[in-house]
Amino acid sequence: MLLNYMMAFVMALAVTGSTAQFEQDTVVTKKGDLVITFIGHGTLMFNFNGLVIHVDPVSGFADYSTLPKADIILVTHHHGDHFDPKAIALLKKAGTEIVLTRTCAEQGGSGIVMKNGDEENIKGLRIKAVPAYNLVHKRDDGEPFHPKGTGNGYVIYFGDKSVYIAGDTENIPEMKSIAGVDIAFLPMNLPYTMTPEMVADAVKMLKPKILYPYHFGDTDTNILLKLLKSDKDLEIRVRKMK
Repeated sequence: MLLNYMMAFVMALAVTGSTAQFEQDTVVTKKGDLVITFIGHGTLMFNFNGLVIHVDPVSGFADYSTLPKADIILVTHHHGDHFDPKAIALLKKAGTEIVLTRTCAEQGGSGIVMKNGDEENIKGLRIKAVPAYNLVHKRDDGEPFHPKGTGNGYVIYFGDKSVYIAGDTENIPEMKSIAGVDIAFLPMNLPYTMTPEMVADAVKMLKPKILYPYHFGDTDTNILLKLLKSDKDLEIRVRKMK
């Protein structure tokens, strides 16, 4: 009995130590606590009912040899600051499910390919892939930084709470179809994703209870706070997600 207790304590200490450098929030759901770990840029980790879910793990933002292995890995698109096969390899264990786009699969990734509109039940979690693309911001040749149909955002349902991870996108009209999500992670850096004004418009469509601006680089988050200060039903949480 004592040995089991000591082993459990050591394992808990190891997990805590590996994430101690990152900010964390806990969200209460009807089926248990959801712990969000803010790793950086577009990279997140969720712990829920014994499951570990990594989103866009990238070696430049964490030493993945020290972080908990993944039950589920979600990849939003193929750009190198979101899709890192090396990080994925470090996080894989027996039974890890990887969700990715077709373009990621074509670039050597493997797993469950989801396209915009697809929905899967993975290890008891309902996960929906939604569009993520640019309408305004484009490369010099006129090609959007993120063409329509190439990348995914994801809505994950943790108990009675829905979490929208937008990926690299602008304030696209399809956001209206997931209005009422509990938590929204929205990107805010130029020229690749949204301006603060675009994020404010996205919030009007989504009507989340909690907003986390993420992937915001050097964008001044105070601009967003000012734009949304009159929205009394919204809680904005700014974490270290440059």
